[in-house]
Amino acid sequence: MSSPELSDRERQVLEAVIRSYVETAEPAGSRALTRRFRMGVSPATIRNTMADLEEKGFLSHPHTSAGRVPTDKAYRVYVDSLMRVTELAPADRERLLGGIAQGNSAIESILRRTAQSLGVLTQELGVALGPRLDQIVLTRLELVRVSSEKLLLVLTLQGGAVRTVFIEVRGEMADTVLVEVQLVLNERLAGMSLSDIRHSLGLRLRDAHTTAEGSELLNIFVQEGNALFDLPPSAEDNVVLGQASVLADKPEFASGDAMRKLITLTEKQNQLASLLRSRAQAGGLSITIGSEHGDDLLGGLTVVTAEYRAGALNGVIGVIGPTRMPYEKVIAVVRHASQLVADVLA
Repeated sequence: MSSPELSDRERQVLEAVIRSYVETAEPAGSRALTRRFRMGVSPATIRNTMADLEEKGFLSHPHTSAGRVPTDKAYRVYVDSLMRVTELAPADRERLLGGIAQGNSAIESILRRTAQSLGVLTQELGVALGPRLDQIVLTRLELVRVSSEKLLLVLTLQGGAVRTVFIEVRGEMADTVLVEVQLVLNERLAGMSLSDIRHSLGLRLRDAHTTAEGSELLNIFVQEGNALFDLPPSAEDNVVLGQASVLADKPEFASGDAMRKLITLTEKQNQLASLLRSRAQAGGLSITIGSEHGDDLLGGLTVVTAEYRAGALNGVIGVIGPTRMPYEKVIAVVRHASQLVADVLA
């Protein structure tokens, strides 16, 4: 989508300013742009065009420099209509594959490796958010005796996650009863999402043929099913972060205030989870830049995420970094990583 308020020359100069600033972190001057980009016009013409772009809100003019830097508005135009979509280099594809696909197959481990790999390849802060537990399919369950009046329900979920819940019972139940009930529960519930189990548990267990003690235990499941299969947020439902230290050497974080804001952001897990969850619901690739977030902690930062989906499971992976980032490479890396995560989880 092009910006109707920009002429062809303005678009050309704006792209040159952004490319120069992203690569050097220095405000772009007209003479430097003339030498580097060979646009076929004089420095004076470029200088006048930059002044027009500043007046329209696409460039700003730092007081300590004769050059200009892009605004959030400029980066938005660049992402939407100026940048060239690139394919990820084969070497980077191999590094991502090795980082994400090799190792423990549990969802938590996959997401942790993904966030770390994204950070290494982009030199931004890698982030990942797992699927909600409600979406995850129950693979099998097991009943384990803890005491004469307490059982442990062990739920093994798709992707290797394991969750445990205590169940209070009235008096000790024989091992044969536990085996009997465990068999019924696995036959009728395995392969369903936790959400579906909660909504249909009574119906699915209504005609189960068991001993009197087995029926008593199944009744506990029917009565307490909402609590037993409504698990609290876990590692999958929380944000997984790469190493924030990769951002420390960027000039944007040279001031203590900027770094403190970044650290505060990484500590606000609920806020980050909410931001990323909304992007998972939107689907596809999502890019928000600086002031577009409407949040002071995210001011000066860009968030690039892509949804991954494997069956009923979906979440997002991506990066957080300063608005001055190499968008073409970051987008290519995030897109490819999201597909790899989906393939590994499938």
